[in-house]
Amino acid sequence: MKKTFEFLDSKGVGYDFVDYKKQKPTPELLYGFLKKTELASLVNKKGMTYRKMDEDQRADLEKEATAIPILIEHSSMIKRPVITFPNGEITLGFDPESIEKQL
Repeated sequence: MKKTFEFLDSKGVGYDFVDYKKQKPTPELLYGFLKKTELASLVNKKGMTYRKMDEDQRADLEKEATAIPILIEHSSMIKRPVITFPNGEITLGFDPESIEKQL
């Protein structure tokens, strides 16, 4: 997140930061993200929470109906940052080139 904040600040871009650890994401928000990206891209599979899951739990993350409640409860499993741009597009993770294209 720090790299993203620094990048946006260096470009003079204002932003609103939503900390999903303090404010759980809503199902509507997550389904909105899934209209713009695939579930597999939204799930952070590199984090410790994912790595501690058993195979059945990981399988639940492959279907929207079962993944949404898990992502709400374990919001650290959402790939961050999710940047939503004024045109409705989103980017996942810190990718300066993708972010720059949307500015």
